[in-house]
Amino acid sequence: MLRPLAISAGDPAGVGPVVTAAALARALGSDRAVVYGDAAWMERAFQRYGFEASKRIKPAESEKLDPGEVGLVHVADWPLAMVQARAPTIAGGGAQREALEGACDACIDGSARAIVTGPVSKEAVSLSGVSFRGQTEHLARRAGVNVEAVTMMFLGPRLKVALVATHWPIKRVPSTVTRAHIDRTVRHLADALSRWSPDTKPLRIQVSGLNPHAGEGGLLGTEEETIIGPTLDALREEAPFSNGEVELIGPTPAEAAFRYAADDRAHGVVAMFHDQATIPSKLLDWGEAVNATWGLPFVRTSVDHGVAYDAAAAGYASESGMIAAIRAAQRLTGEPQE
Repeated sequence: MLRPLAISAGDPAGVGPVVTAAALARALGSDRAVVYGDAAWMERAFQRYGFEASKRIKPAESEKLDPGEVGLVHVADWPLAMVQARAPTIAGGGAQREALEGACDACIDGSARAIVTGPVSKEAVSLSGVSFRGQTEHLARRAGVNVEAVTMMFLGPRLKVALVATHWPIKRVPSTVTRAHIDRTVRHLADALSRWSPDTKPLRIQVSGLNPHAGEGGLLGTEEETIIGPTLDALREEAPFSNGEVELIGPTPAEAAFRYAADDRAHGVVAMFHDQATIPSKLLDWGEAVNATWGLPFVRTSVDHGVAYDAAAAGYASESGMIAAIRAAQRLTGEPQE
């Protein structure tokens, strides 16, 4: 029997807890999961969706779950004022950080096989007293991994894209586009795609340029000629890029790289910076793409949307993104055994 999934419920004032309950009620199947948050609150949320197979457990009891069951681990109280704030708060930031760290620790100690994260507020977590650029970076530090050794990806039905630079101001992006970062990103995307579609050979990866028109032969920037191109040439001399399993194409102008992928002429894209990746991903795969982190000692997937305080206040929240994140974690770690 596969180990359970660990799920952090996200910001209590946002849609995370609700979409977590709704998604597991619909998509868990014969798998097992452990949700970290306010156990009593999550228990009521599951009951709201007619899901009766949840129960409160201690972290060490996750292996006792039966197929189709959800364990609820209490890591923080969510008082009504926190939930109804529908805004970043110090207490809410601490609560979502504790849920994230509890789920992460379950993966580190081997009691969970992957982590699925609900949406958090970077502002709220920062208010709680920790330096916080995002869940990707926080999980890396928690797992003892150099932040520069992990890769952020978005995996959707039309686009699968990995980012060289993540949460950095645009003026700092050129300094992060290094040979080492590009090498790591390309290798991670190739590994993720091989797990996602193990029978697809060869896999084709488009690598975007940094500058308009991929530098236009050096007229609009030189990074394509001095950094990106030479890195790809070196990679092509090594497996799996040298043996026909993975084909590297580029550096390609960004708009063309994504067009090729959207037209099924490439299986994935390496983007140089955050918005170069997220704009096409969210335009083409809104509500269906999954944020994934590669380079951790475990698989991590997440919804590709934020805390959505306005939707939470209006009582509307779609669980489609969380369902996609759960199913992606299952696909990347092995389908639940019947």
